[in-house]
Amino acid sequence: MEHNRSRAARRIRTSVDEVRSAVPYGLRVAAAIFWRLLVVAAGLTVLGWLAARLAPVLVPVAVALLLAGLLAPSVSWLVGRKVPRGLATAMVLVGGLAVVGAVVTFVIISVVAGMPELIAQILRSVEELRAWLRTGPLQLSQGQLDQLFDTLTATLARNQSAIASGAISTAVTVGQLLAEFLLMVFCLIFFLAHGRKIWTFLLRAVPARIRDRVDNAGQHGFATLTHYVRGTAAVALVDAVGIGLGLVIIGVPLAAPLTALVFLGAFIPVIGSVIAGALAVLVALVANGVVPALIVLAVVVGVMQLESHFLQPLLLGRAVHLHPLAVVLALAVGVVTAGLVGALLAVPLLAVLSAALRTLTAAESSDTTPSPPED
Repeated sequence: MEHNRSRAARRIRTSVDEVRSAVPYGLRVAAAIFWRLLVVAAGLTVLGWLAARLAPVLVPVAVALLLAGLLAPSVSWLVGRKVPRGLATAMVLVGGLAVVGAVVTFVIISVVAGMPELIAQILRSVEELRAWLRTGPLQLSQGQLDQLFDTLTATLARNQSAIASGAISTAVTVGQLLAEFLLMVFCLIFFLAHGRKIWTFLLRAVPARIRDRVDNAGQHGFATLTHYVRGTAAVALVDAVGIGLGLVIIGVPLAAPLTALVFLGAFIPVIGSVIAGALAVLVALVANGVVPALIVLAVVVGVMQLESHFLQPLLLGRAVHLHPLAVVLALAVGVVTAGLVGALLAVPLLAVLSAALRTLTAAESSDTTPSPPED
């Protein structure tokens, strides 16, 4: 009986070997690779679907992590001066919110004060455009101009319902943003006050034999995040000061909100500062004319050159080891998958993952690996 089973097993193995030999080796290797790729793609698809469904929760948590990377050194400094961690966290948060509130108030006041002048200059530019359309190469008659503006007015009238529905959806979005902001602040408080305890709790799910390496990888990733956020904030501040001074000297309306927009745009690598600078040039063109707009363009280009050739290599090059191609690809994927939020989070996420993976794959963890502040 046993002999018969052995013979049957040998025949089956022989048949399998014959079938395998009939399939070209390259095809077998390609099939093995592609079915594994299909499994990986299916897993990534499921993760992407879950991330999209949980975006109202994941995005505030991710932003809280970014802010924790920015504020954790201040909390650590206060703790080193014998200030209790809870009190240090409260002081840093209250100080940060006070600064943000002061900046927002200043920007709103600047917008309210500068908007009438900007509207008046836009109206003058419209009248100059009408005059150019009459006397310029197009030689449009007054009747054609009136028909053109009547068409624009009718288009706006036909879209009043869409504008109203957009206002309602904006109100809903404001409510959602408020809820997400509160969740972000709540998470940030605990990340600053009990970040190490939370990380230690999460490490319990890791097998004991690799727990130390995962711990080092996580600490290295958080240290990289801290360097990235602080370096980006410094670069954004220099961009805002440089372009803002140029706008004030040239006399461009709404210089303060445009400066704030440049500062915020710098947190989106590659394209953020460019878009904010282009908007400043456009406002200068509409409000001040061609020559001031060209001067603003020169200021923006000069600041961007200073950023790309000096500030980023100095402040980010040593801490964030990312190839420019990887940054651009990560930014493109983030924009395609999650829009503005994806553009904001893609590069820091890539930096953290890159640092953590380098630590995990190293033969031995360095004793000098940076770590987040201890409790």
